[in-house]
Amino acid sequence: MRMLLTIAGYVLAGYCLLCLLLYLLQRQLIYYPVAAQLPPTEPLVLQQTDATVLVSQQPRDSSQALLYFGGNAEDVSVYLPEFAAAFPNHAIYLMHYRGYGGSSGKPSEQALIADALALFDQLHSKHSAITVIGRSLGSGVAVQLAAQREVAQLVLIAPFDSLSALAQRQFPLFPVKWLLKDTYRSADYAPAISSRTLLLVAEQDEIIGRARSEALYQAFTPGVATLKSYSGSHNSDLAASQIAAWLATAP
Repeated sequence: MRMLLTIAGYVLAGYCLLCLLLYLLQRQLIYYPVAAQLPPTEPLVLQQTDATVLVSQQPRDSSQALLYFGGNAEDVSVYLPEFAAAFPNHAIYLMHYRGYGGSSGKPSEQALIADALALFDQLHSKHSAITVIGRSLGSGVAVQLAAQREVAQLVLIAPFDSLSALAQRQFPLFPVKWLLKDTYRSADYAPAISSRTLLLVAEQDEIIGRARSEALYQAFTPGVATLKSYSGSHNSDLAASQIAAWLATAP
């Protein structure tokens, strides 16, 4: 009996240590900062009190703009030429998260949302109609932005209802709900969105899973969002021209 209690004690101690490591290292598991291959044009600089955020841009004298938030390991600058070609009537802005692509600071949900709101407000002084696109992690940023600002239209690529739900599936033996600092509970914000929204879901998404995307879709007010499937996995390329075509035909 004493041996069993000793073994149980070691197992419990090991489990608690793993929980502690998961808590301490969680942002290293969520965010994977990458360097930027910035195009020749100068980036827009968003100066926050505690960070300098760079934004790859294709400026245009237009009332329309496109604002893009990428995935957790994405260099958004490489998509600038493609978005610029697919949306010729829009100014294009691709935000590099803190720690990504030359932006200073460290990424967190609170920081990324604050940067997104500040950037939108800055752009809205020049562009009255801003389309917002968010991919994967960026869908969480885009949803919270659209819930607090009036966007022209919202596109969510490989979106999820909450990061907590995703993490719980990845780490089923741990109390993820109590450990996560950044939860990106998009489903809680969806009911506040009135802008036309298009959810694009990969049919073979091995990371997000269709159930998580459909849970977010169901959280929108009926009639606001449309869900469309496309062939591919989570990291499959989705052409900006295809996104533009879907937007043109979406109800």
